[in-house]
Amino acid sequence: MSNLKAYWQDKYPQAFCWSFGDSPEMADELAALVVAGKKRGTCGSLASYQQELPPVTPGAMHIVLNGKGDAVCVIRTMALRIIRFNEMSPELAALEGEGDLSLAYWQSAHQAFFEREGSWSPEMELVYEEFTVVETAETP
Repeated sequence: MSNLKAYWQDKYPQAFCWSFGDSPEMADELAALVVAGKKRGTCGSLASYQQELPPVTPGAMHIVLNGKGDAVCVIRTMALRIIRFNEMSPELAALEGEGDLSLAYWQSAHQAFFEREGSWSPEMELVYEEFTVVETAETP
């Protein structure tokens, strides 16, 4: 799959290249949800987003890596919005495709993630990204 990563980097030269989460296990789990079509949204702290250079914008392409650093798919940012943690909707939480798709699961899992990041607050601002899959490693 390392050849696939190089191929996609040539095909999408402006693409961001990264993995979901903060561990190899989480990267594998979340990438698998994307490839399966279950995960179509993600979020991060506004503070982290503001440090990205260049910043992600609608239309941006991303090469998603698994926990080993292998490319598994290419996604495209369709929409970005700012939302506070305590204002997350059940619909947006479900788009993340994680757990039982409930808002309660989303709140618990994301609070734990942002606490590990050192940024959690009920009022924290998030950048919520909706995306679509462009190609997967299984695509011929």
